[in-house]
Amino acid sequence: MKRLVIASLFATTLLGAQAQSFTDNARVRSAEPQYESINVPRNECSSQWINEPRRGVYQSQDRQYGGAIVGGLAGGVIGHQIGGGSGKDAATALGVVLGAITGDRLENRDQGPQYSQYEDGQREVKRCRTVYDPQTRITGYRVTYEYRGQQYTTVMRSNPGNSLPVHVTVQPIEQ
Repeated sequence: MKRLVIASLFATTLLGAQAQSFTDNARVRSAEPQYESINVPRNECSSQWINEPRRGVYQSQDRQYGGAIVGGLAGGVIGHQIGGGSGKDAATALGVVLGAITGDRLENRDQGPQYSQYEDGQREVKRCRTVYDPQTRITGYRVTYEYRGQQYTTVMRSNPGNSLPVHVTVQPIEQ
């Protein structure tokens, strides 16, 4: 088995020694660009102002309780003087309640609920979408060249210019 492997390697070396290779230049006849169409994505955004109905907020001010206290005391004193016997306690209680209500209304009469509106009834809405732009780009060149009277065609990444280096291998034909 080892002898067969060694003999194969020796035969390959002998055949390789007989082949000659060198570099030469071929004349370029044409180089036609080859194109590819691609879609390039991009974001396209737009802003739009939308009118919204004006919204309002109730703003309450701090209530004052001094009027209710003074009115309750005054109503209790007056009710105590009006009633007699067991009705005296009921008249005093009624006087306190009516006096407190009257005093509260007098103290807070100018402080009703206030309604304020937003000045700006608009807001900005931004909408974006992906748009594909078609673009063509060169993927390579179809090159036709001539070497020793024969024409050949290949595809290359770049334009080779007027001449193209070629690798030539000369090997005898075994008969």
